[in-house]
Amino acid sequence: MIVRKIFLSLGLVLGSRGMVQAQHAIWAAKVVAVSSQKTEGKEPFSPEKVLGQPDAQPLGQISNDAWIPKKEGTNEFIEVRFGKSLVARQVTVVENFNPGSVIKIELIDTRGTKHQVYDNPNPGSIPEPFRSLQATFAASNYRTIGVIVSMNTKAVNGVNQIDAIGIADVAEVMVKKEFANAAPEGGVSFDSSMVNLGPNVNSKYVDTHPVITPDGKTLFFARQESPQNVGGAKDGQDVWYSTLGNAAKKSWNAAKNIGGPINTPGPNGLASVSSDGNSVVLINVYRPDGSLDPKGVSMARRTKTGWGMPVKMEIEDFYNDDPENVDYFLATSGKVLLMAVARKDGQGEQDLYVSFLKPDRGWSRPKNLGAAVNSKKPEFAPFLAADGKTLYFASEGHGGYGNADIFYSKRLDDTWTNWTAPRNLGSSINSTDFDGYFTLAASGEDAYLVSARKGIDNSRDIFRINLTPQFKPEVVTLIRGRVLDASTQKPVVATIRYENLLTGEEIGVAETSPVDGSYTIVLPSGAHYGYRAEAEDYLAESDNLDATDKQKYSEMTQDLFLVPFAVGSTIKLNNIFFAQSKYFLRENSYPELLRLVRILKDYPTVEIKLEGHTDNQGDALLNVKLSLDRVNEVKKYLVSKGIGGSRITTEGYGGSKPIGSNEKEETRKLNRRVEFRVTKK
Repeated sequence: MIVRKIFLSLGLVLGSRGMVQAQHAIWAAKVVAVSSQKTEGKEPFSPEKVLGQPDAQPLGQISNDAWIPKKEGTNEFIEVRFGKSLVARQVTVVENFNPGSVIKIELIDTRGTKHQVYDNPNPGSIPEPFRSLQATFAASNYRTIGVIVSMNTKAVNGVNQIDAIGIADVAEVMVKKEFANAAPEGGVSFDSSMVNLGPNVNSKYVDTHPVITPDGKTLFFARQESPQNVGGAKDGQDVWYSTLGNAAKKSWNAAKNIGGPINTPGPNGLASVSSDGNSVVLINVYRPDGSLDPKGVSMARRTKTGWGMPVKMEIEDFYNDDPENVDYFLATSGKVLLMAVARKDGQGEQDLYVSFLKPDRGWSRPKNLGAAVNSKKPEFAPFLAADGKTLYFASEGHGGYGNADIFYSKRLDDTWTNWTAPRNLGSSINSTDFDGYFTLAASGEDAYLVSARKGIDNSRDIFRINLTPQFKPEVVTLIRGRVLDASTQKPVVATIRYENLLTGEEIGVAETSPVDGSYTIVLPSGAHYGYRAEAEDYLAESDNLDATDKQKYSEMTQDLFLVPFAVGSTIKLNNIFFAQSKYFLRENSYPELLRLVRILKDYPTVEIKLEGHTDNQGDALLNVKLSLDRVNEVKKYLVSKGIGGSRITTEGYGGSKPIGSNEKEETRKLNRRVEFRVTKK
């Protein structure tokens, strides 16, 4: 018998052998700096090998999957960042081989401040060839976004390897050695048994591939060979939809055929819906004559009068060796496209791939999700939850109860090839027959799927099941509202963009409804976001949401306003942040300021006036000085980015021009602001 050592990490259910749990445990997602390195990128021993959960095998021996510093010195280090922030209570450094060189561990908070949590003045080799170095400490009032591990590699005899760096908001052990060679028995537990959605949705025909909008109010699906299909009973498949009737009773209104131009006499299928509900991804390419080409995928957008003609999505080097079997899924960000296709670089038959939106609005070459997710048999029906990390999919190759079961896996980093081992959702959801096409609203409450059991006239039907909190995706916030002209209050057709204010990375993009200017976006917890609307001949007022510590799903309404680009127009810069009573810019102000830089560079004749305001608390003269200092600091930043200082004037008004009541903090904070006024165009 061969006994294999495996890592058991926080957040994974481990069956009867033991359980290690935490509210949050995350592994490094990005290398920021490193003192020395033998190789780069994905090569063996490169710094990137510390990213994600521990994976070096075997333990206690040199592995290609762990980092080795190039030098042997007293000042070696590696600095990493995490995909989200935590109020940490521990940090774990997995030293895969020859441990003992770590001399200091520092946490980095969201403001860039360092906090030392571990110190070892006498480093040196230890008897064990492997160590999971765990530093625990009391929770603090800051949130950790990064870690610096410092080492004296001279103090250790021979090569020192680090495999992973993680943080958690509990003090339990994150990594420990265990002996196992199989997945634990049992699967996911659910709060209820599966519920058939009933005759308003299901029919005696095959009803399949449900797709729920993020707000949970519209369910799209496919109906096969129904006499009410556009092509009649011989029509292979049409797209149908149902709207939520009674939310409390979870009942659905009578389904309707979505009609043309989406439905044609050929096989039509809706693979995904955007977060705003204004775009849908459709299998096949729609030719001008109405016929379908199976070698591709299309997108249709909502118009004022219905759905527009589907347009081919251009994917670099796209091909599918099995065009009769294909699935797609567009992430709520609008920037990630998953697909189930058969390609020559796959593991076997259908595999799951990912493609990314390019600046030219095309899509990148499909990238295989890797051997952790894909097997030698088909994987299909991918669904990525609104958190952007939790993947549900169907597989015939990972074992289970029937000929296709539903599994889930968590994405561990931004490579899109590093995933947790797929876990079967268990007998509550998987049967001895076909089960697949899992979909979930942003709230993470109710899941919808297709099963061959207990269907009307023994057909495949769509069912609902309620997930337990333990197996829901990570928390998100759904924001909806309208985009309005600030002058006329009329709806504006616009693009919504949202970004991580700490990193400046654009997270997602959405479109407003052409009917009423409404929009919907979904923001995962763990970051501070900025979002704004963009439209031609308008200036955007951004807004922001601090979701770094969101613990529950929530929805909020926020209208966004666009100001006509004209002399005299005033824009409030909502995403500029200063320390309390200080004028120094915080790092999360830079994305907003860089947009202003781009505007001024795109319009080189435009001149602006920066206007600073405070509330009425404290000395009035000091408030005037503070407001002026702040706008001068903004001007200083703009000039540092190449904008001529003569184009920018500044003035501080203190608390003399309030836009909200100073009686309560809730409205008083509105008065603390920086605005810019267009003085010349």
